[in-house]
Amino acid sequence: MTMTYRNARWLILPVAAMSLSACGINSVPTKEEAAKAKWANVEAAYQRRADLIPNLVETAKGAANIEQSTLEGVIQARASATQVKLSTDDLDDPAKVQAFQQAQGNVSSALGRLLVTVEAYPDLKSQARFADLMTQLEGTENRINVAVQDYNAAVQDYNTTIRTFPDIIGAKIVHGAQPMTPYRAVTPNANQAPKVDFGQ
Repeated sequence: MTMTYRNARWLILPVAAMSLSACGINSVPTKEEAAKAKWANVEAAYQRRADLIPNLVETAKGAANIEQSTLEGVIQARASATQVKLSTDDLDDPAKVQAFQQAQGNVSSALGRLLVTVEAYPDLKSQARFADLMTQLEGTENRINVAVQDYNAAVQDYNTTIRTFPDIIGAKIVHGAQPMTPYRAVTPNANQAPKVDFGQ
């Protein structure tokens, strides 16, 4: 009889492990980490854009008598945006995500105003250095858009996992999981690449 009890105990352990696995013990943290990794790509793309802005502004300033208020607007928006930090631990805080979105939206708006202003300066648009920077900016805006889409898809997957059975059991009891906040543009077309047209 003791032998049967021991054998039964060894059978119960794998069944219990499989049951826990089915309750989101592994899938919840895996999907959370996947979403956080996607967020790192969003941050990297925004940092790349922030790094391009000083060269873009200096090139525009040195090549043409562009309205200073437009250039200062871009510089101020960039400075404000770099002050707003959003760690991966804050991705479940809608207020912090919204503050980050607003700051980046302000940069997008300021860059949009700069691009409209540049249209009045054909000599600047024809400069190779400025054209190269604008091409890099367009590529960076596209990277931002793709990174945001990837992040939102990972967040949707994570949020669905922590709200559906049986994963909700592990999510709430073991991990204390909270829904992550998707990233949404707060200004019109803020997550779309600015239209760059050097044709006359």
